[in-house]
Amino acid sequence: MPGARLVAVGDFPETLLAELSRRSGLPRMPGRFDPAPAWDPARGQCDSTRLILALRARYALPVVGATTLDLFIPVFSFVFGEAELGGRAAVFSIHRLREEFYGLPPDPGRLVERALRELLHELGHMAGLVHCHEAACVMRPSHSVEQVDARMDDYCESCWSLIGQRRAMARVSEPPPPESAPLR
Repeated sequence: MPGARLVAVGDFPETLLAELSRRSGLPRMPGRFDPAPAWDPARGQCDSTRLILALRARYALPVVGATTLDLFIPVFSFVFGEAELGGRAAVFSIHRLREEFYGLPPDPGRLVERALRELLHELGHMAGLVHCHEAACVMRPSHSVEQVDARMDDYCESCWSLIGQRRAMARVSEPPPPESAPLR
């Protein structure tokens, strides 16, 4: 998504945010976003839809929030992330991407790979992509960490083609630049 920025939500690790920014090419927004408006104390989780709305209200630019908090939407017990389809706000969480969540020793390299895949997945939704049926495409839906691991950290050829088409259509629908004033 052109012009998108990466923003830390809550206590997201600075080193991981820097690595995701470097690998994705997304610039980082300064500071940290407070997730309190989306926190659901009864569930002990953060409502990803409310978080997206709060991010959208706070920032004029397209943003992807990165958090350590466990995310949910009311119809699912958890989600790895959520995005506005064709919109300008998204969020993903590393909460269930960490090996420690599954009782295993930390694996920083695997966490970076998983987080990058989730970031790219949500960026794809922001660019207007729906879930893909290609087994290794980053746009393939994931309901388990094993499914996250099975995806590559790139879009398949079909998804890249759709991204290119959407970008071309966006350029066509933009108003033409104003004509320059005649010299006098």
